[in-house]
Amino acid sequence: MSDELPDHEPLPDEDEVLEETSLVSHLIELRDRLLRLVVAVLIVFACLLPFTEELFTLVAQPLINELPENSTMIATQVAAPFLTPFKTVLWLAIFIAMPIVIYQIWAFVAPGLYKNEKRFAVPLVVSSIILFYCGVAFAYGVVFPLMFAFFNSVAPEGVAVMTDIDNYLSFVLVLFFAFGMAFEVPIATVMLVWSGLTTPAKLGEARPYVFLGAFVAGMLLTPPDVISQTLLAVPVYLLYEAGIIMARIMLPPKNEDETETAPS
Repeated sequence: MSDELPDHEPLPDEDEVLEETSLVSHLIELRDRLLRLVVAVLIVFACLLPFTEELFTLVAQPLINELPENSTMIATQVAAPFLTPFKTVLWLAIFIAMPIVIYQIWAFVAPGLYKNEKRFAVPLVVSSIILFYCGVAFAYGVVFPLMFAFFNSVAPEGVAVMTDIDNYLSFVLVLFFAFGMAFEVPIATVMLVWSGLTTPAKLGEARPYVFLGAFVAGMLLTPPDVISQTLLAVPVYLLYEAGIIMARIMLPPKNEDETETAPS
């Protein structure tokens, strides 16, 4: 009987061929999804391109409203008057196409999930998109006016405030992403509970550390002024509390004990 065992050795080779074929199909699908992402962004970019000047003015409006009288923005580089509005439209296209981008990522990952996991993940994907836009809108509508008013008010006497347009774009993009990602805290909190790494009760015990960490993050991600740091830290902490509430509502209480009672 033992002499016949080698006849079955080719079976692992068959499994390896199947895994290789599966990997190639996944890579092809990933390529298709990435192409669709790029096409979606390019389509939005092409639609926005005729309104380049108006869109840059819209993005710069929070600073323009707070500039001293007779002050304007400036361009210190030769190509900046053309390239900066162009880059602004490109970034706006990415922001606007974000739901399509996230959907393509979701469509690539979804086949590997169970039905109950899909039912749970769909509201998280939708809420993550909404929260990201809320963070960007909060930065544009609340943080920027207060922050630029503060900066202009503390300018030394005799100093003309004239911001370079390229530096301004880089500055606001960092803050847009910082606030957009900061507003994803509830999603991250729910995912931690869902994965079994922690429970809402343990997250509640970590409140003092999260409160301190929120202000440290505000210090690192925002300009060195108390207003912008506080305007980032306070929402982050409140969203952390919202994430704990979401985890308690979306996840059954028994999930907290599953990691302890699950058979090894």
